[in-house]
Amino acid sequence: MRACLIATRLAEGLELDGQRCDDVYWVSLLGMVGCTADSYELHQIWGDDLALRAGMFGAGPSELSVARYFLSRAGSDGGPARRVGQGVRLLASGMRAVIESLTTHCQVTGRLAGQLRFGPGVQDPLGHMFARWDGKGVPRGVAGDEIALPARLFTVANYIEVEQRLRGADAAIEFARRHAGSVMDPEVVEALVDGRAEILAGVDEQGWEEVMGAEPGARARLVGEELDAALAAIGDFADLKSPWFSGHSGRVAESAAAAAAELGLPPAEVLRLRRAALVHAVGRAGVPNTIWDKPKELTIGERERMQLSAYYTDRILRRGSLAGLADLASASHERIDGSGYPRGLGGAALSRPARVLAAADVYDALTSARPYRGALSADQAAKIVREEARAGRLDGEAADAVLGVAGHRPPRRPSAPADLTPREVEVLRLIAIGHTTAQVAAALGISAKTTDHHIQHIYAKIGASSRSVATLFAMQHGLVDA
Repeated sequence: MRACLIATRLAEGLELDGQRCDDVYWVSLLGMVGCTADSYELHQIWGDDLALRAGMFGAGPSELSVARYFLSRAGSDGGPARRVGQGVRLLASGMRAVIESLTTHCQVTGRLAGQLRFGPGVQDPLGHMFARWDGKGVPRGVAGDEIALPARLFTVANYIEVEQRLRGADAAIEFARRHAGSVMDPEVVEALVDGRAEILAGVDEQGWEEVMGAEPGARARLVGEELDAALAAIGDFADLKSPWFSGHSGRVAESAAAAAAELGLPPAEVLRLRRAALVHAVGRAGVPNTIWDKPKELTIGERERMQLSAYYTDRILRRGSLAGLADLASASHERIDGSGYPRGLGGAALSRPARVLAAADVYDALTSARPYRGALSADQAAKIVREEARAGRLDGEAADAVLGVAGHRPPRRPSAPADLTPREVEVLRLIAIGHTTAQVAAALGISAKTTDHHIQHIYAKIGASSRSVATLFAMQHGLVDA
């Protein structure tokens, strides 16, 4: 966001027309989005992909500095033998993996811009994110004025933002002068030097509202199908984090929406659920692939870090026009018994859409391969989903609906926590709202003795010895309003 402000101010200082300023703004915001596109491949060579990117700006922009940095990080997730082996392979290939990574970044970012309905004025410059003025960047040989102007402005802004933040404005200006004519467009650097006071003023303090307010044009808000397409694009990018997740967000969205419709949720709630499901995994970008792609059990620390992905989803969506999706999208890993994450919500705190989303997410994960296991068959996955419902972690009604739209026959009776029968659920609900044994019997048209038998069976199944404990169980599992 800070680089976007610098680039947009540079565009204004160069007196570009409104459309060009608009292009610069969006190119700057989208320029680094492609970083996660090849995280899986980066992990194979350099280990922690987040740590690799975190150190890139400290390496310096010269070809030699970049090469040294990537060599120093090769095999960093292993011992000496792995580090040496990966370094030798990088050198032998002429650093081909680095070039391929930067090329992939540009291509994927350009495709995202297309999905978001941007034209060539934004899409084309995104292919020049790593081009250098002297032609020694990526794409190789693209130099000088051949580089799209928005990309040239972004290159300056991208480097200067880091230098100014870490070392101050004077150091940033000196950095720009030193690399003008090699990495950076000299004319753009001159505009930076001439307008430094206005261009760099308060950049460190600028936040979301300032960046949104800096948009030069009047781009219409996305609604209807255009909004759905944009959210689908975000979901696709979340799934690019690792091939284990390919297509996950879209499948969960379709499954959850279909199940919600089967349950009779209002159309507006079905639409909101589908949109939240499309972006429920966007927080994955904040967790390194050393965790997502680990072929064996995670350590306690790694599991804690993995669970932060749901929290990141909430924080990413919480600002701006997608805030209405944050609570629901970040609840895909919550569980009825409170054992989920990130908030440990349970019972009545989880809405029906959240319960459906959780069930759809589990079913898709089970039927997809993971680095530590192969994909389960549909029947195996359905069995586990039903077991989770009986154990009180997934909502039985939601689980049955998700399995139903996936083509599974319904069980002989609906799933319920603690393996309660439908009649036992009815009895528990009436007890929870204050009915006596006699009143329950009258309400259900059964004898008091039969009612008492039901109550004893319920208590045994849920581990309760009193009405209060049974009531708490009913509330935690959303059975009071069943």
